[in-house]
Amino acid sequence: MATPKSGGDQSFARLPAAAKAALGLGLVALIGAVYYFALHLSLDEEIETAQSQHTQLEQRMSAARERNAEYVRLREQVSQREGLDRANLRALPQDAETAAFLQDLNRIAELSGLQIRLVEPRPEEPDEHYVKLPVNLQITGKYHQVSRFFYNISRLDRLISMENIQISNPRAEASEQTDGSTIVDVDVLATTYRRPDAPEPQAAAPTPAGAPGT
Repeated sequence: MATPKSGGDQSFARLPAAAKAALGLGLVALIGAVYYFALHLSLDEEIETAQSQHTQLEQRMSAARERNAEYVRLREQVSQREGLDRANLRALPQDAETAAFLQDLNRIAELSGLQIRLVEPRPEEPDEHYVKLPVNLQITGKYHQVSRFFYNISRLDRLISMENIQISNPRAEASEQTDGSTIVDVDVLATTYRRPDAPEPQAAAPTPAGAPGT
C-alpha cells in the first residue's frame, strides 16, 4: 500500500517550473547572504583592525625615527660644543701655566735657531675679561730666524701676542762659514692670557639683633 505524500510536497510538486526555479535561486541567495555575513564581514573587520594597527605602528616608528634624529643632532651639537670648549680652554686657560708658556718660548726660539738673551716674566695685569701674563723676551738671530719664530708662536693653541717689538744692532754674522746674513737683536714683550679668577661668594649679611629667629 503506497504511503500518501505530505501536503507540502504535493504543493511544491504542483508549482510550475518557473516558480520552482525562483525558489531555488532564493535559497541560493539566502545561503550566500548567510555565508557573506558570517565570513566576509568578520574578515573585513579583521582587515580594518590590522590596517589600523599597521597605521599606528608606522606612526610610532616615524616618531621614533624623529626622536632618534633629534638625539643624534643634539649629541653632535654637544660634541661640537665640548670640542669648542676644550679649544677655548687651551687658548685661554683657567690657570696661568707660566712654566709651560716659558717652555714654549724657549723651545720655539731654539728650534728657530735663535739665541735667547733674556726671559723675564712680569707681574700679571688683570683686565675685565682676562688677565695678561707679559714676559720680556730678548733674542738674537737672523731675520729669517726671527720671522720663523714669530710664525711658530702664532701657530700655538694658546693666545699669545707679540708687542713692543724693537729690532736693533744689525751686524754681519761673525763666522768663517757666513752666508752674508745680517744678525739683529730683538726685544719683544710676549704676552699670553688666562681667564680671570671666579669672584668669591659674598658672605651673608649678619642678622640684626632682635630680629625674628634670633
